[in-house]
Amino acid sequence: MRALLPAALLLLAAPAGLTAPVPGFYPLIPGTTWTYTSGETQVVGTPTTVRGIRVTPVSHQYGGKTYTQDLLEARADGSIWLRGVNAGGRLTWYATPLNVYPPGPLHPGQHWQSGSGALKSSGSVTGTAPLRVPAGTFNALVIRTDLSVGGQQSTQITYFVPGLGVVRYQTADGSQIDLLK
Repeated sequence: MRALLPAALLLLAAPAGLTAPVPGFYPLIPGTTWTYTSGETQVVGTPTTVRGIRVTPVSHQYGGKTYTQDLLEARADGSIWLRGVNAGGRLTWYATPLNVYPPGPLHPGQHWQSGSGALKSSGSVTGTAPLRVPAGTFNALVIRTDLSVGGQQSTQITYFVPGLGVVRYQTADGSQIDLLK
């Protein structure tokens, strides 16, 4: 599920307030895991409160060891926001969170953006794609996320299946990572 950038920001809705959130569209159920061909496993933890905000931790693990942890806020409108990242025992908290996903359901042509200081994020659903990965065959939403940090740009493409999560992602260097299970 490396759809979530910085370690995380790795798909279409009506304007906020016009539709109810779609339950389970973005899977943040504690205990949920995704294992990728890169050797990474992502694990959804138990929601907790950090700096007065209710967040759900998503750990990025290799060989059972957690290297980073995204702190995600699921808002009442169904949107998902990156509030902070734990890395190396250090919390980086975003005073202005990054919008990882707008309220679902997503649709091709949808765009969203957000920023926190020198960090800016812009996402869009560029279409859909049929995919066959080790975890199965899916019709996925194709999401492009452009990230700018202090003038340096990077782009990540994710293939998102509602209710399941990210089944494939392409990193800024063009590497392709698929969901195993």
